Amino acid sequence: MHQRKIQHTSVSLTELGFGASVIGNLYRVTPAEDAAAAVDAAWEAGIRYFDTAPHYGLGLSERRLGAALRGRPRDEYVVSSKVGRLLVPNEEPRGVDTEGFVVRDDLRRRWDFSRDGVLRSIEDTLERTGLDRLDVVYLHDPDDHWRQAVEEAMPTLADLRDQGVIGAIGAGMNQSAMLARFLRESAADVVMLAGRYTLLDQSALDDVLPAARELGKSVVAVGVFNSGLLSRDRPAEGMKYDYQDAPPDLVARARAIAGVCAAHGTTLPAAAIAFPHTHPSIINVTLGMRNAEQVVRNVELHDRHIPEGLWDDLRAQGLVRSDVPAGHAGGRSSRCL
Repeated sequence: MHQRKIQHTSVSLTELGFGASVIGNLYRVTPAEDAAAAVDAAWEAGIRYFDTAPHYGLGLSERRLGAALRGRPRDEYVVSSKVGRLLVPNEEPRGVDTEGFVVRDDLRRRWDFSRDGVLRSIEDTLERTGLDRLDVVYLHDPDDHWRQAVEEAMPTLADLRDQGVIGAIGAGMNQSAMLARFLRESAADVVMLAGRYTLLDQSALDDVLPAARELGKSVVAVGVFNSGLLSRDRPAEGMKYDYQDAPPDLVARARAIAGVCAAHGTTLPAAAIAFPHTHPSIINVTLGMRNAEQVVRNVELHDRHIPEGLWDDLRAQGLVRSDVPAGHAGGRSSRCL
């Protein structure tokens, strides 16, 4: 699988990444054997970028990912995790986590973007994963913590990067405006952009993507299905958009996009995965993968040829913004290292 470098760093990511939130029992239980099989299938398919976080299953995702990667050549894969939520003992457990993961709540999350919090979080992650290092570290959802994140957390990560302890640093969020600020006002190399450059939402063209292009920095795209509405060939009522029931107008728009995809001999989910690559600053699309079957499907969708004319037609029909770059999503190999 082709790789692209995080600009100005030595870290390269495969163009498709493995998102490990779901193997932390996001929304429902994922059996341990399914989680291990998913990582095995990703490896067999050539995926070498794996993303996790303490938040995902109160550490379960990190433990499972570390166990599944154990024994594989460490220099052949890239792991990213995140800081900002420390896991601490829960003094008032109720039995099950309340933040979307089906796990016991013996631990709870505590926001902490201080220098000590960042160092402790990384140390805890290394212990849970059993890894000797993290290749990429993101600040995780610092929306309400800008000052501490930019004044303490990011300089701490920059020190670790400059010492060679970490390969690349950045921030990951569901909004794009603050990510643009991190690129412009901090030492961030890369940002993880969730759901803001998709077939249904191109708002990142207003801030973070111009910043990345101007500054020569990189973007990882996640949430490209917008919580599910773009994940099927024919969108249906009751599907999710950004964690909520999709409104009828968005369902209708997704169906219209699906129709244009079909006319070009492809499918809506294949186009949704390819679309972020139309922007030159986006070097990777990372998808959540719960089991081997999902891995096989996602890899197959990623590998499909997408005709360049699809993007032209979507722009012409007003289904995506007119300033969406023409891109080279149908020919990703031309941009590999």
